[in-house]
Amino acid sequence: MDHYAVTFSNKYKNMTEGADPIIDNWPLMGSPIPVLAIAALYLSFVLHLGPRWMRNRKPLEMKRTLILYNATQVVFSVLLCIQPFFIGGLSHMFNVSCNASTALDKSTQMAIWKGTWWYLVMKVIELLDTVFFVLRKKHNQVSFLHVYHHTIMVVFTWGYLKYLPGAQGAFLGILNSFVHIVMYTYYLIAALGPRYQKYLWWKKYMTTLQLLQFGIMLVYLFLIITFQCSAPRSLSFFFVINVTIFLFLFWNFYRNAYGQRERCGKQKAQ
Repeated sequence: MDHYAVTFSNKYKNMTEGADPIIDNWPLMGSPIPVLAIAALYLSFVLHLGPRWMRNRKPLEMKRTLILYNATQVVFSVLLCIQPFFIGGLSHMFNVSCNASTALDKSTQMAIWKGTWWYLVMKVIELLDTVFFVLRKKHNQVSFLHVYHHTIMVVFTWGYLKYLPGAQGAFLGILNSFVHIVMYTYYLIAALGPRYQKYLWWKKYMTTLQLLQFGIMLVYLFLIITFQCSAPRSLSFFFVINVTIFLFLFWNFYRNAYGQRERCGKQKAQ
């Protein structure tokens, strides 16, 4: 039995140990301090330092930056989505049996780990979404939902790669990357300017897709808790709780954003 099989055949001794020393040696992965520091800096800027700094300044014009940023997000999300088709790990993502990860060969497992690390890097870069809102003085966009979602996804992804880097959990990242292809395509079109607003009629359906995503994630996580014996239950339940919170917050946003419009439309029709 090779090193990768041993990694997943043994239960974790405690939550301070990662799944594999190889991952622990990668940037950001040796300790939670770098990721927590990034999250703390992000929260400090978007909630206090940034708004204070912009208080007496004009909103920044960032059209070219936003076009480049959103286009880059779309490209990287596509790459993360198609990676499993090239490394042969796709079938393992739909297998939630306890020994599913041991069936992976070394090269496939390493490719999944590296893909997950790049996914973590993208979650860190996505914190710029809120930074751009602050610099453009779009304060209404800096909601609890937005800030909580971006912050916890960085911590969520780090915890997964540190403790649960199996093929099954990677499915969540693939699903999220697919949703981000749609989402950042929308933002890319919006960044092109008023002439392209007519092509943005499908925002409601994008939010629906996000809700569907969290529903699928919740079911999938329950399956992993039930069948993946090597996973720390406490961390798995942490993931379930946070996905449930995402689902509730996005549903509340959907109801407030679109339910009110539908009610107003019906009243006008009468």
